[in-house]
Amino acid sequence: MTASDLLGTDVPLQEAFDVALVDLDGVAYKGAHAIPGAAEGLAAARTAGMGVLFVTNNASREPETVADHLTDLGIPCAPQEVMTAAQAGAELLTDHVPAGAAVLVVGGAGLRTAVAAKGYRLVEHADDQPAAVIQGFAPELGWAQLAEATYAIRAGARFFATNLDLTLPTERGFAPGNGSLVAAVRTATGVDPLSAGKPEPAMFHLAARKAGAERPMMIGDRLDTDLRGARAAGMPGLLVLTGVSQVNDALAAPREERPAFIGRDLGCLAEVHPAPELADHWWHVGDARARATEGQLVVDGGSPLDRVRAACAATWEAIDAGARVSFETLPHLG
Repeated sequence: MTASDLLGTDVPLQEAFDVALVDLDGVAYKGAHAIPGAAEGLAAARTAGMGVLFVTNNASREPETVADHLTDLGIPCAPQEVMTAAQAGAELLTDHVPAGAAVLVVGGAGLRTAVAAKGYRLVEHADDQPAAVIQGFAPELGWAQLAEATYAIRAGARFFATNLDLTLPTERGFAPGNGSLVAAVRTATGVDPLSAGKPEPAMFHLAARKAGAERPMMIGDRLDTDLRGARAAGMPGLLVLTGVSQVNDALAAPREERPAFIGRDLGCLAEVHPAPELADHWWHVGDARARATEGQLVVDGGSPLDRVRAACAATWEAIDAGARVSFETLPHLG
């Protein structure tokens, strides 16, 4: 695919899609602060009739806590508008472990509540002979909990993870995420867990069903989780440049992680997104154009964001044709 990897709309995104599945960290907020423009962008989308469901790989907090946090940041949210990786992980358990079985939960209150709600008996130690271990992020996790998980898995318990994000954004930068902590247990046991969170498509399908969406769109800041999962689930994904993945990451993205749309922040929901068009060996978006020639990406004209879109179309076409494209020395595009 070339032009169809990056799509276009004749109307604003908030009119083209009925529900936005919105990631939290790096999209709605970063740490204790809302990302600039997030509250206004989501409020405008709701006013235009777009539904919103927040989808997060964070499994440590209850949906009610997440909703309260968003509301405090000026983004009104009800608990039923939140789907956490804890809820997805508990749902995954039901496919493999009978209700009523003992489960060792390595994680926070959100995961414990979600697993208990599915009818499982929560235990604290490997000596309780759990049928399964499910691991989710919680900042208070330490060696003792990881050791209990290791003992239980080595004794035969099934291993599940809410998500495998290696990092998570904080106000001070990127810190170890659940995937990094899961890696410690994986290394100690030699067992790979079944994962429920993004980028697994099940979480996206569950969220869309919960929201009653007919034309859902995923909004995220990470190509490897949000956008990869959207593609796997067969729904368009919007990359916003407010978190982890930035312009050069999008240019280098493999096909399975490419966004369908790119925006600076959530304010882009109120904008029309022009589709790249190929003419005379140049990819055009508005007044911007780009081409990859002799291994170099050339971009000029138009707005910064349209240059980004044109650059993605040109780079992806060249990469898919087997060419190597250098763009590390490009001027700032976004």
